[in-house]
Amino acid sequence: MRVAVIGFGNIGRTLARAWERAGHQVVVGARDPASAAAEVRSALGGTAAVHTVADALAGADAVLLALPGAAVPGLLRDHGAALAGVVLLDAANDVGGSTLHQAEAVATLAPGAHAFRAFNTLGWENLAEPVIGGVTADLIFCGPDGAPRQSAERLIADVGLRPVYVGGADAADVVDGVAKLWFALALGQGRGRRLAFKVLEP
Repeated sequence: MRVAVIGFGNIGRTLARAWERAGHQVVVGARDPASAAAEVRSALGGTAAVHTVADALAGADAVLLALPGAAVPGLLRDHGAALAGVVLLDAANDVGGSTLHQAEAVATLAPGAHAFRAFNTLGWENLAEPVIGGVTADLIFCGPDGAPRQSAERLIADVGLRPVYVGGADAADVVDGVAKLWFALALGQGRGRRLAFKVLEP
């Protein structure tokens, strides 16, 4: 798949590396590609592609939003139409907002996207090393069912996580509850960022 990564902090870098290793074509969209090129190529290798956001989105099969949550509506106002038919993986947490997610903005400004809430419930360290104590961590996510879900699950599995689907777009608050639990345990209680979750069933 051609995967566009928008936002190249710890989450964006970590997932971009994993997807490249899995054989996906990863492109990075940046407001200023020239200034971002050295950082991206250092992280991904000398041939990594850095484009404007518009060019990165063009022809993408999937898009990762890994920018600050408060920046999501502005990006979607500018580029939401380009996301029609695309698997959109929203990993952005608006920590200072009334909700962590921007699901309403996604639905309004990118109505044609197959939007998933994913990759926002764990620290980036667990995305880089998803096996903890010999156990593969789960990634709780939500979004539309069918073929788009299969693509999302493939991208989650290609990072090394086990995908756990909790429902459609209306389950965004459920997913964000897991993110809040991670913050409470890992940071609030000082248990450390190498903390993840596992769904157990017979």
